[in-house]
Amino acid sequence: MDRSPTTPRLQERFRAVMRAHHYSIRTEKSYWYWIRYFIRFHGMRHPRELGCAEVNAFLSWLATERNVAAATQNLALNAMVFLYAKVLETPLGDIGATIRAKRPPRLPTVLTHAEATEIIQLLPSPYDLMASLMYGAGLRVVETARLRIKDIDFDRQVITVRDGKGGKDRTTLLPATLITELMDRRLRMFEAWQACEPFYKSAVSLPFALRRKYPRAPFSFEWQWWFPSSTLCTDEDGTVVRHHLHVSSIQKAVRQASRRAAIGKQAGCHTFRHTFATELLRRGSDIRTVQTLLGHTDVRTTQIYTHVLGQGFAGVRSPLG
Repeated sequence: MDRSPTTPRLQERFRAVMRAHHYSIRTEKSYWYWIRYFIRFHGMRHPRELGCAEVNAFLSWLATERNVAAATQNLALNAMVFLYAKVLETPLGDIGATIRAKRPPRLPTVLTHAEATEIIQLLPSPYDLMASLMYGAGLRVVETARLRIKDIDFDRQVITVRDGKGGKDRTTLLPATLITELMDRRLRMFEAWQACEPFYKSAVSLPFALRRKYPRAPFSFEWQWWFPSSTLCTDEDGTVVRHHLHVSSIQKAVRQASRRAAIGKQAGCHTFRHTFATELLRRGSDIRTVQTLLGHTDVRTTQIYTHVLGQGFAGVRSPLG
């Protein structure tokens, strides 16, 4: 049993504030993990007894002793800032100069079109279709898993990503080659749902605010997952619901298919998204369009793919020819 001094009052307050600000459940779990880690690091003392110096020491320790990645250290910092500013309502202010985790300049791994399709062909159903959407539409693995029936518009050939990274919605391309397969899948699902088959008698999971506002939505067809889990789970309020396929199962399937393809590259789910971006740029799409499709706030994030393609070396030839 966790005997942390973080009383239920603190956890409940944290949870209430997170949900009032519409943070995702994944972010909520990540932040709470780092808050508990911070408390344990400082001898189980309550955060109200701690301050800037203790936060500085914790973040520096993560970099020097735990050797965490820069992104991980930033996540821990964000959790601390949120805890003090929003939950305890005593903003940290200047925490001083922390020892920062190094962020080595690395280019993302990308596949050729042939390599991407080879991996997809080795995947069992429905993982092959999910990987096709990651590659063909530039979706993140979580975004793919969370797709609901209503999110795909066949007439406009558009996929709407709901509550993506940063809580943003966006639209992206629906690959024309996937339309027939997706429409067939939707028809089979609709016939099973209309026939009230046992699989569809359970409610699908919805954010609590939506479930409260639209009590029939969890049973309606348009809110069904494109890729539902085969088992039921208990939601946070005790409701038995059907969730989407777990992200870890998709990731495992892609890793296994990548090894079997023997392409000589370490490829995962996010590699398909990287490949989507580089293929669009290679085929002449402008970087602003690619930025919009990927949902990047800053174009500099998208520009990494021009380095992958070597576009910065246009007109330069090797002395070897």
